[in-house]
Amino acid sequence: MINNKIIETLKSDMNEFIEIRRHIHMHPELGFSEKSTSELVSQKLKEWGFEVHYGLAGTGVVGTLRCGTANKTIGLRADLDALPIVEKTGKQWSSQERGKFHGCGHDGHTTMLLCAAKYLSKTRNFDGTLHVIFQPAEETLYGGRKMIEDGLFELFPCDKIFGMHNMPGRKSGQFYCRSGTMLASSDTIHIEIFGIGAHGAMPEDGIDATLVACHIGVALQSIVSRNISPFKPAVVTIGCIQSGDAPNIINSSALLKLSVRTLDKLTRDIVIKRIEDISAAQAASFGAKISFNLINSCPVLTNGAESTEFAIKTAISLVGKDHVHEASPQMGSEDFSFMLETHPDGCYMLLGNGDEPGYCNLHNSGYDFNDDIIAIGAAYWVSLVESYANM
Repeated sequence: MINNKIIETLKSDMNEFIEIRRHIHMHPELGFSEKSTSELVSQKLKEWGFEVHYGLAGTGVVGTLRCGTANKTIGLRADLDALPIVEKTGKQWSSQERGKFHGCGHDGHTTMLLCAAKYLSKTRNFDGTLHVIFQPAEETLYGGRKMIEDGLFELFPCDKIFGMHNMPGRKSGQFYCRSGTMLASSDTIHIEIFGIGAHGAMPEDGIDATLVACHIGVALQSIVSRNISPFKPAVVTIGCIQSGDAPNIINSSALLKLSVRTLDKLTRDIVIKRIEDISAAQAASFGAKISFNLINSCPVLTNGAESTEFAIKTAISLVGKDHVHEASPQMGSEDFSFMLETHPDGCYMLLGNGDEPGYCNLHNSGYDFNDDIIAIGAAYWVSLVESYANM
């Protein structure tokens, strides 16, 4: 049984934050368009006495709270954006924006950090400077990089930086973390195929870009099994194939959209090079050509050893050793990796969202954030700040 003063105090204030979480859930906004969500965050932070900076990466918000005289600074980051998915939870607080849905729990992440911010503004039981960072466009795997490019760490320097994500399939309210490689890199690739159009009844007069796309798709699946060591995890996913609209046309063009995940740079470089080479060779065998475009890249998420040790000790002091676990590396990606790449003294933690039968995973139309973990997540943020600033 968890028995912690911070958690119990936060639980007494939960109705307010469950309402905030569900309000954000009902009004989801996609990456770089989180205007209403950012305004809500800014308003709350100002009410609680934070200095508020709005506009990094367009809709990013950073709140700053200074207490005492120490030079210590700590940054806590949450994400704001929703996914382009139609929700199918049937909950009373379901999305009111069709095709937009908080299917990854960013509504909960934002709420947990707001909850911690209010508590810290009232108690001020730390000596130093706190930056609460609300980042847009995590789902594009680009918003974190854009905040850094806009001067995040120059404007708001941090000794340590921390992030956190809920995780379905893990015990509710329990923590999971590891030092070093935690999450995979992610590369989005578009391969456009150029053939020659023709009548569907006379395929010999054209070069069928749709057929070429199919052959490329099959050939790319050999990369992981034949070019990469079985001891080096890699994933090549073709999430989209677009070509034509009618059944009686030989299409002159086709488009494949890929997502590539790896856990180290060498494997990543090999996979991307093989995708380009195989695609070009397959197309050439049919007389077609390709355009290979690396649309977006997100690095491997690597936790710093010192910050991870501190984060794990903090979690153990909060919920007990039996509720804190070493995580295995995962092939999912997170653009908090940009912040850790720029500022290696940091750590990314997973918080169990529940593993009851019938739970839905992230990016599933039936997923919903577990409101029961708001207090525990917020208490972890509070404990990090108080423990670090008072060391």
